Amino acid sequence: MAENKGKTDSIRMSMQGCRTNNGFVHNEDILEKDPDPGSRLDGAVAVLGPVEPDLKDIRPYAGMPKEVLFQFSGQARYRLPREVLFWLTVASVFVLIGATIAIIAVSPKCLDWWQAGPMYQIYPRSFKDSDMDGNGDLKGIQEKLDYITTLNIKTIWITSFYKSSLKDFRHGVEDFREIDPIFGTMKDFENLVAAIHDKGLKLIIDFIPNHTSDKHAWFQLSRTRTGKYTDYYIWHDCTRENGITVPPNNWLSVYGNSSWHFDEVRNQCYFHQFMREQPDLNFHNPDVQEEIKEIIQFWLTKGVDGFSFDAVKFLLEAEHLRDEAQVNKTQIPDTVTHYWELYHDFTTTQVGMHDIVRSFRQTMDQYSREPGRYRFMGIEAYGESIDRTMMYYGLPFVQEADFPFNNYLSELNAPSGNSVFEVITSWMETMPEGKWPNWMIGGPDRARLTSRLGAEYVNIMNMLVFTLPGTPITYYGEEIGMRNILVTNLNESYDVDTLFSKSPMQWDNSSNAGFSEASHTWLPTSSDYHTVNVDVQKTQPRSALKFYQELSLLHVNELLLSRGWFCYLRNNSHSVVYTRELDGIDRVFLVVLNFGESSPLNLKEMVPNIPTRASIRLSTSFADKGGEVDTHDILLDKGEGLVLEYNTKNLLHHQTAFRDRCFVSNRACYSSTLNLLHSLC
Repeated sequence: MAENKGKTDSIRMSMQGCRTNNGFVHNEDILEKDPDPGSRLDGAVAVLGPVEPDLKDIRPYAGMPKEVLFQFSGQARYRLPREVLFWLTVASVFVLIGATIAIIAVSPKCLDWWQAGPMYQIYPRSFKDSDMDGNGDLKGIQEKLDYITTLNIKTIWITSFYKSSLKDFRHGVEDFREIDPIFGTMKDFENLVAAIHDKGLKLIIDFIPNHTSDKHAWFQLSRTRTGKYTDYYIWHDCTRENGITVPPNNWLSVYGNSSWHFDEVRNQCYFHQFMREQPDLNFHNPDVQEEIKEIIQFWLTKGVDGFSFDAVKFLLEAEHLRDEAQVNKTQIPDTVTHYWELYHDFTTTQVGMHDIVRSFRQTMDQYSREPGRYRFMGIEAYGESIDRTMMYYGLPFVQEADFPFNNYLSELNAPSGNSVFEVITSWMETMPEGKWPNWMIGGPDRARLTSRLGAEYVNIMNMLVFTLPGTPITYYGEEIGMRNILVTNLNESYDVDTLFSKSPMQWDNSSNAGFSEASHTWLPTSSDYHTVNVDVQKTQPRSALKFYQELSLLHVNELLLSRGWFCYLRNNSHSVVYTRELDGIDRVFLVVLNFGESSPLNLKEMVPNIPTRASIRLSTSFADKGGEVDTHDILLDKGEGLVLEYNTKNLLHHQTAFRDRCFVSNRACYSSTLNLLHSLC
């Protein structure tokens, strides 16, 4: 009896010893070494048997048997914290999921790359010559990408570079899948795309699907009635009398005279809305539509981020071929030779044209499925009324263009507060709800801003397009105030009037303005290139280039400009005044632009609760930047503009009196607490 009691005490002592032992003690092994079977059985019952041991004074220890561990884990003081932790984890997961769903639900739509920053339009033959032949090229554009990034540009837009004749500025394409040798090779293009993307930029290119060159392989096969190409163009019987073609109707070319031309090979007339070297494709033919879609896919595969589709209103013509009505009904029909002398009801914007454009959109959407690779679609709708232009945005549930290009500011030849105001409000009031606007003040087929309006309007017009809601678009050279040239002695067939704005980019004051090292360039440089060039202006603190860079930087960094409301306050023959504001931000930008003679403005009369003093965030005069103005009395000189900033909680778009004067494309509100945008305004 004493012997058994001693062995039991020994086992208990071993258990107590395990409490202070830092090593691993395997009790089972110890018990197995007991030579006395009876004693081993008694000990096993004492520790692991059905009678639970008294664990009151024992703490968990390293290496304890799982049977003992289970005894501890079942105690309330261990079980309850474990269960609480488990349910807290479950609750946290549900809270995180709910918060994520809530954030997604209340977050406004993010701005896409074509909305987030300016576009920069390049006429490639005039930007930079890399091979000393006097013509700009693709390698030249690649050499100047670092400069483009200093302008805070997000998207580069390159006009037509396809293999083509020189007719009509390369709009008569001979092969849509080839680069014209003047601009380089397909390898040069692929390298340019890669370099643009490496800079974090995007690329869109021109595409003119309405017509081809008469040297295109399709046309050569069509005029010989070869296979499916027989009806790729619009052919019709016509008569020849004494060497003179009698067309099937009175339709006119954009450039004047009949839009029908007799082809001696096919012995029929073909239709051309532009030059006779540019026959119109027959988009009533499904095979033609498929060909164009395959070309779109070809360039998207090359890495292009989007297209600017030109001349789409001409895609379809009425098949009945009836005469179009004369503007002046009393005019003798044989004397009607100018395009503007007819109403073009049968040759533009025909039923089904928008369906074709939407099919282009659907083709591009197939390449927009990868995150971050949305493909942009713009439409050049020049010459259309504002109502017809807006139709290119599409329908509420049918996407078409991301936006039609807005060239109305580039048509202003005599700026005034009223004319600028009319352009702004006509677009904003007519634009479908939720769509995105854009603004441009020049282009390759428009006279340059400096030549149209004067050098004093360069900064104020750039301030206008960068402070309006939407995407600002800059034609190369506008950032330094380039002007038109006077063109003489051209050896190429061009409409001279459209050459003035295509002069070589002015990089420095060296020979040919740094555009080319050739002895002769395709167009002469402007005579003012010694003072109006990039190298000079980047060192001048008050230059047009420096001001442009400040404007573009402000546009990129300020939510008020990229996402905010636009509210117009006043316009007259001299000035335009508007605000940019955003819910959740207690700051307001107030933009004052003066296009006429000096005239005082009292902002207190226009804006309720505006402070007596407002700070100058940006000024075209430079000297005023960082100062303050008295809002009772502001006097601006001709061509001067201000971006003022003041604090207020009374935003105008919430006030009944201004509700009809305020516009926003993608509504958003800012939370300063969470530092994020939301839609719970």
